[in-house]
Amino acid sequence: MTLRCLFVDFNSYFASVEQHDEPRYRGRPLGVVPVLSPTTCCIAASYEAKAFGVKTGTPVWEALEKCPDIMLVQARPARYIQLHHALMALIEDCIHHERPGSIDEVHCHLLGRERQRENAVAIGMQIKRRLADFSDAIRCSIGIAPNRFLAKTASDMQKPDGLTVLEQTDLPHALHDLALRDLCGIGHSMEQRLQDAGINSVEALCSSSRERLRRAWGSIEGERFWLQLRGHELPERKTTKGSVGHSHVLGPELRNYPGMRSVLFKLLAKAAMRMRHDGYVARGLTLHIRFVGIDERYSRFNAFEPLSDTPTLLQLLARQLQSLERAERSGRWKSKRYPPLSVAVTLSGVEEVGRQSGELLPERGRALRVTQALDRINDRFGNNTLYFGAMREAIRHDAAPMRIPFSTIPDIKREDEGGDQQASSPQNDSCDHDLWLLRERQFKVLAETAHRESRSKSHQYGEDAPRMGADSWNWRSPSSLSEVKRGQTLPLFR
Repeated sequence: MTLRCLFVDFNSYFASVEQHDEPRYRGRPLGVVPVLSPTTCCIAASYEAKAFGVKTGTPVWEALEKCPDIMLVQARPARYIQLHHALMALIEDCIHHERPGSIDEVHCHLLGRERQRENAVAIGMQIKRRLADFSDAIRCSIGIAPNRFLAKTASDMQKPDGLTVLEQTDLPHALHDLALRDLCGIGHSMEQRLQDAGINSVEALCSSSRERLRRAWGSIEGERFWLQLRGHELPERKTTKGSVGHSHVLGPELRNYPGMRSVLFKLLAKAAMRMRHDGYVARGLTLHIRFVGIDERYSRFNAFEPLSDTPTLLQLLARQLQSLERAERSGRWKSKRYPPLSVAVTLSGVEEVGRQSGELLPERGRALRVTQALDRINDRFGNNTLYFGAMREAIRHDAAPMRIPFSTIPDIKREDEGGDQQASSPQNDSCDHDLWLLRERQFKVLAETAHRESRSKSHQYGEDAPRMGADSWNWRSPSSLSEVKRGQTLPLFR
């Protein structure tokens, strides 16, 4: 009985939820986008859209080229989390599940007779039947294997609506037909490192020695990978919180300096509330801004003595933005030609409250008491009942929609300012926050990659390449990236 894990992966989850809620979307190509803008990418695609080559990470302009009839809908994070709880309850009725590793997947440990192949398969089929009774639009692929890593791999081997079993006797030859990137933990950079080490296929990976993989990874992670490929179940590594932050891809209406500044203030206020609720203070603040049309980004970092009050942090952020504001006024940054695309703020060097000496300056104590009073009011009457004036534009345009007030998890009742509301239970809260932040970071990377690929095509194909306007769904011809003379180099930001 080598089967120890059953892994459930919901197929095209975000798109399937939209088709579940709206019958007219069913059977039609559908893409889910973070913002309704041509300068973003699909964060999910229905299988009808995938048939045309549209997938996660496909730029909107490319999706419209491949599938002119595709329907694009804006993501509704609160609804996805709400339905996530219902699906977890459905699985719990069939078998106990562990803490979800993502909003659209979860693993279950098999115990005793559940490890027998026929019993494990029966549990998987029971989950599929319950899911079919629950929804006509949501399906899942299930993998059953000796460990979580292999069970996840198996769930990806037959999509959609598949069920794959990998027993110890199937290893490693059952994996040989996979690509290196099909294995969890191998992305573009790791694939390149493996190829540099002479490992160009999964078959070569499986036949490599433990020491060779350690050298390829440059750490003990190589040995962990070697053991997982052979069916060993390894304990999860403990991690400690090192930073708290948020990022956001700006909507077209906020791709200007005032809108970007307002969103940054809101993101920092959210991160500070999370940090205070978790009982931490920060020693550093990092700011990153990316722009449409250029690869250079605006980055700033400040180190300071431990603090957590929002007013002081917002003052520090305002100072970080001063040089960008000067660049716009002087014309060094042409904000209409190269509008801001995405923003991110991170509080780093976090440590537990209580390890610091008391405040000597009374002003700092007052700022913290004001912040704590705001937290209590927003806790009682709803998120953003009171907020700092600099956040007004972001709140008016509902930017950065996932709201995490003073908890480590998004309580939908508090976070949602106008959509579906349903309180989350305390035991689910902790994972909700991590699950959505994981996807949020992935969406930001996908959107930025979409822009880089679009610019690359414009350079490769010239005027015939599709280009997206920063504030409309129409294409426009690419313009010169710089007006400086040939050979002249000038700093964009000072």
